[in-house]
Amino acid sequence: MFDDEEIREIIPAVSEFKTMGLNVEGPVAPDTVFLRCYKDEYDLVVAMYHDQGHIPLKLADFDGGVNITCGLPIIRTSLDHGTAFDIAGTNKAREDSLLQALAIAKKIV
Repeated sequence: MFDDEEIREIIPAVSEFKTMGLNVEGPVAPDTVFLRCYKDEYDLVVAMYHDQGHIPLKLADFDGGVNITCGLPIIRTSLDHGTAFDIAGTNKAREDSLLQALAIAKKIV
């Protein structure tokens, strides 16, 4: 039922980044890593799964959170709260996250 992805992929990647002089740590247990990042122990967290990363992101900054997908041949940033079909056309939707996603994409370029 369980794979060896941590052993095959994650640990070697962390080791390689360390040899490049980067200050990285991992794998770190997801039940505490986001709190540690929120308390400024980390600059960022790389979430292995979409939902694993979105839950704490939405809790920390629902209106300004941005999802960045790495490893694609294109720059992909996205607002973190989804399409909000339930409030479309009601003048209740906020554009904060969209503007943040565009600003981050511009910085990446």
